[in-house]
Amino acid sequence: MSKRVLVTGGAGFVGSHLCDRLIRDGHTVTCLDNLFTGAKENIAHLIGQPGFTFIEADVQVPFTGEYDWIFNLACPASPPHYQHDPVETVRTNVLGMMNCLDLARKNGARVLQASTSEVYGDPLMHPQTESYWGNVNPISRRACYDEGKRCAETLCFDYHREYGVDIRVIRIFNTYGPRMAKDDGRVVSNFILQALRGEDITIYGDGSYTRSFQFVDDLVEGMIRMITQDGFTGPVNIGNPGEFTILELAQIVVEMTGSSSKIIYLPAVEHDPKQRQADITLAKEKLAWEPKIPLREGLEKTIDYFRKIV
Repeated sequence: MSKRVLVTGGAGFVGSHLCDRLIRDGHTVTCLDNLFTGAKENIAHLIGQPGFTFIEADVQVPFTGEYDWIFNLACPASPPHYQHDPVETVRTNVLGMMNCLDLARKNGARVLQASTSEVYGDPLMHPQTESYWGNVNPISRRACYDEGKRCAETLCFDYHREYGVDIRVIRIFNTYGPRMAKDDGRVVSNFILQALRGEDITIYGDGSYTRSFQFVDDLVEGMIRMITQDGFTGPVNIGNPGEFTILELAQIVVEMTGSSSKIIYLPAVEHDPKQRQADITLAKEKLAWEPKIPLREGLEKTIDYFRKIV
């Protein structure tokens, strides 16, 4: 059945892929984005299509409309962007979440919060399960994002308990794919761009830190399964449990691009998590979801995208 859907942050990397999927599935989609990190180019192919509307607006300002589903993806997700104005990042997380929840309460809508694996901080449990409360420094430069997302989860569950708002919370692990911003500072896009330009590939630390990388199409599939799942609020991890060191990723990118880039090492970034791996047992059980796209296949598509824009 066709739904009326609002996607905040819908012109961003993940949001635009979600809008594509929702339109393809026959839903009516409103994309709300202030274009701070999103880009009209990401949704240019959707503008003018029946069933798609773009609104340039800030999620911090209350908005109206009648929707069945609300996906809240509005927040800068890379350290250079969310640390650019940390107060705005907190406001986006907290006020934006409240505005989405208030509208969902008014409409009787189901709201999905795109939370993050960053709620686990620099984890003392490995891999990370949803029952782990995390290890976050609340006064670090990363805290505007980490604690902002943690507060947004708190708001979801308080609105659910107090007002009966129909919530869904997913915790997204490192995601990559076409339409990543060139300047977002994420490790996959950094390495690919440096390799394609023949620049030194910069690793912060000794390269032993680990991450799990999921392709954006797998994430979108998880989001759709979560929004359509009755009786399950989450939180639930949506990520690829395959764990790679940062050095392994750099070596794979150099190989796949045929680059002559050299790998160099710089001092580690303060409070950068040393290990990050998704435990997706709950997602398998509740959503019958697991990622399908291996790292090399996803990287090939991402490298092809960046070759066209470099």
